[in-house]
Amino acid sequence: MRDSMKLAIMQPYLFPYIGYFQLCKVADKFVFLDDVNFISKGWINRNNILLNGNPHRFTVPLKNASQNRKINTIELLIDAKWTINFFKILEQAYKKAPYYNSVITLIRELFAAEITDIGSLAKKSIIKTCQYIGLPTLFIDSSEQYSNNDLKGEARIINICCQEKTEIYFNPIGGMELYDSKFFKDKNIELRFIKSLPVTYNQFENEFVPSLSIIDVLMFNSIEQVREILNQYELIKK
Repeated sequence: MRDSMKLAIMQPYLFPYIGYFQLCKVADKFVFLDDVNFISKGWINRNNILLNGNPHRFTVPLKNASQNRKINTIELLIDAKWTINFFKILEQAYKKAPYYNSVITLIRELFAAEITDIGSLAKKSIIKTCQYIGLPTLFIDSSEQYSNNDLKGEARIINICCQEKTEIYFNPIGGMELYDSKFFKDKNIELRFIKSLPVTYNQFENEFVPSLSIIDVLMFNSIEQVREILNQYELIKK
């Protein structure tokens, strides 16, 4: 008897928080919803790291970003000055972290790649992180696969699930009120929500600051420790 086909779907975020990677972990396939509208002041082109014991926001500059444009059409506006400053901040924040060298190499490889749009940069940040920690999830771009851009919201999610012959669909707990389990059940799809449990780890001698970018998690934890953190969640059925 084959295992149930498990799917997750999310917009691509830049080096997102640990809960995003827990979603990657539970899914066999992960669909990047890259052809929906950009979210201003969201997490597609920015995130928080730890700097001097406090959250510090970094933002990748974009060209003509707008909530009326699709994520995969918005170009990067990164120049040498921004890049130098970004890596100076990372060095200042994490130079003494135990896994700085390997993680900063991963980040440098990402920004050295010939990437022109924020959708691709965010997707690559997730894929490279999953490869680093050994998650075998298969990633798919919605813009290249499903031909259903006329559908919106829940209808499009269910259509993608049906095309992938999904039996279990996972969503972050924050979307619990957005979906009606009846519509999924009508298509023989089980709807589950993933809820991250509280996580702590040593951040130098500081009081722990939660919900930062995965960059922070990687800087302070070995690959084995990160895998243990990824297991700290519970699944909720609706």
